[in-house]
Amino acid sequence: MSECDDDPAVFSSDTLPSDHRFMATVANGYIGTRVYGDIMHINGVYNGEKGDCCRANVPSTVNARLTIPGESASKKTFTLNTRTGTFCCITETQDFMVTQQIFAHRTRVHLIVLTITVKRLAMSKEQFTVQIKSSFVPHSQDIDFVSGPDFMGATYIHGQTLTPEVKGAARQSVHMISMSLPESLTLLPQEQKGSWVFLTAVADTEERAKECFVEGQTLVQLNQLYSSHVEAWAALWKQSCINVRGCRRLNQALYGCLYYLLSALPPQKPTDFQYIGLSPGGLANGGNGEDYRGHIFWDQETWMYPIVLVFYPELACTLLKSRSRTLSAAKCIARQQGYMGAKYPWESAVTGFEVCNEDIYGLKEIHINGDISFAFQQYFYLTQDLEFFQKDGGWNVVCSIAEFWSSRVNWNPSEECYEIKGVMPPDEYESNVTNSAYTAVVAKYSLQFATEMASHLQVPVPSEWMKMAEKIKVPFDPEKQYHPEFDGYKSGDCVKQADVVLLGYPLMYPMSPQVRKNDLVIYEAVTDHDGPAMTWSMFAIGWLELKNVTRAQQQLNKCYSNIQEPFKVWSENGDGSGAVNFLTGMGGFLQTVLFGYTGFRIMKNCLHFDPIIPEDIGELQITGINYLGNKLQFQLSKEQVTIVLTMTCGFQHSALEVVLSDSGKRFVLNKGLPVSFLPGSGKVQSRCPAGSSELRIKL
Repeated sequence: MSECDDDPAVFSSDTLPSDHRFMATVANGYIGTRVYGDIMHINGVYNGEKGDCCRANVPSTVNARLTIPGESASKKTFTLNTRTGTFCCITETQDFMVTQQIFAHRTRVHLIVLTITVKRLAMSKEQFTVQIKSSFVPHSQDIDFVSGPDFMGATYIHGQTLTPEVKGAARQSVHMISMSLPESLTLLPQEQKGSWVFLTAVADTEERAKECFVEGQTLVQLNQLYSSHVEAWAALWKQSCINVRGCRRLNQALYGCLYYLLSALPPQKPTDFQYIGLSPGGLANGGNGEDYRGHIFWDQETWMYPIVLVFYPELACTLLKSRSRTLSAAKCIARQQGYMGAKYPWESAVTGFEVCNEDIYGLKEIHINGDISFAFQQYFYLTQDLEFFQKDGGWNVVCSIAEFWSSRVNWNPSEECYEIKGVMPPDEYESNVTNSAYTAVVAKYSLQFATEMASHLQVPVPSEWMKMAEKIKVPFDPEKQYHPEFDGYKSGDCVKQADVVLLGYPLMYPMSPQVRKNDLVIYEAVTDHDGPAMTWSMFAIGWLELKNVTRAQQQLNKCYSNIQEPFKVWSENGDGSGAVNFLTGMGGFLQTVLFGYTGFRIMKNCLHFDPIIPEDIGELQITGINYLGNKLQFQLSKEQVTIVLTMTCGFQHSALEVVLSDSGKRFVLNKGLPVSFLPGSGKVQSRCPAGSSELRIKL
């Protein structure tokens, strides 16, 4: 047994998955590849117009298969180490160990690396040769690559995508410099160990690709290329992490989910590239006809963003800025459809225009507008970062979305309410309903938050927005005490995925515990068992709210069928079908632990908590929860809750206190001093005097 066998963050196997879709992936927010795959993908590089738009295939330079003397009698181990963001294959013969390692550098994001190391295990002095077979060819179905002059002995190719996303838009450029793989590598008789590094640099200009290649070569010479990558991953995990004591299977699943989500995100510090956003299949997937073509959906804001927000607010801000960047396109879409403000596309890529290949989704599934506004709202409540709304485009998005809803609702004089007609709810089995409950609530919230933010910014907005918000109809059945999915919904009709249950979480729409329970019971019975992975997590969170741990665990356990071994790659559906490396499902699963077991809710003036810990968990430790410029650590067990203020982010943080709901007891949070109490509900809030407002300028 190796020293990594007990580490829940390290996934090892002596075989690879029979379905290559479930190979591990390595990525860094700019470049990503499926291990042993023939292609790579680059952030923001798409080919094809409108519905044909997909991530452009770039030939992989790190897909190498090794042939090793004595391999038939060797021991082979494949390992994804999520702590170091590295995949390796180790082959041990009687006398030699060969290690093949692949990683996308965490901070030097233009670099992807293959290393091969041969080491003697015995005193033999024989020559040892490893044969290499590479799949690399300098061609792509999406990019018109041509060869340029070699650079520092490395191969240089460059080209542009064939077809822009929108007519008249620029084709995107890719420049790649890579060290060619030889046909073999030899360890000479006098050598005990040999190591070879094969470096690839990818960028959007020749100058940048060359700069990055030189930087990478310098790090190789200083023996710092790999160590700097590992240190960057270690810093990420040290900053924020979830650890479970007592349930190894859950712990492994959590590490896998966090690793793949972080892999799809850029570094926290500003980068030299424009980050496009999170797609359901991550950065390594999304070619033509697969994994939603690498497009960005509501999956980003509703399913992945909440994890990013509480752990890495600066990266959450990056995701919001991706929506600010495409606001002009969203405004254009609204005008084309006859509405005011901005209408965000159901699927987007680089330009922000609609790239869904079926018109009905772009026209009807308009709740994405409310999902985006709610993400902006949660960011503000967690950070109080007013400058983002003043100077970085946040207000323009929030205001434009409110304008859209104000023009999209219709007054119903007989019921004295505003209606939203002709929509597709999250339940995509329905395509033309009136008053989708979920859509109505996110529309309400959009109008309310825009009015609230206008007050902070001291800018005028129509007073009708609040009146509209109050009068938007959210269907409710007073007899059965539940929320019909839409007007005319027939109890018992099959539902594709989580819809009405989202009113309770994440939306926190006011309702009694009995109504919440009724919604869960009614829709749990009719939700398609073959639906997408994230659904069951939302039911689990609902049952945890109601303190029914048994029902919650039943729902959460369904998710494990979506986790494909040995590298914890999620499939969209439990039978392995659908999108792979399904970050949407991973985000839902992470939310069950991060918001379900803890009861965390980001409220207007506090971070609420109300933990409940299942019997099979000894302790849940969550490191790096951010609130008002502070970092907090929570240790939760059935016997005790402990909160530690671990870091204050300069002069911009707010002094915090803990207030318990039942007793009203208060604890001041001082850096490094744990505060412990019996499990129960409470809140973390600013210690500012009552009635004062403390709006932070920037994280």
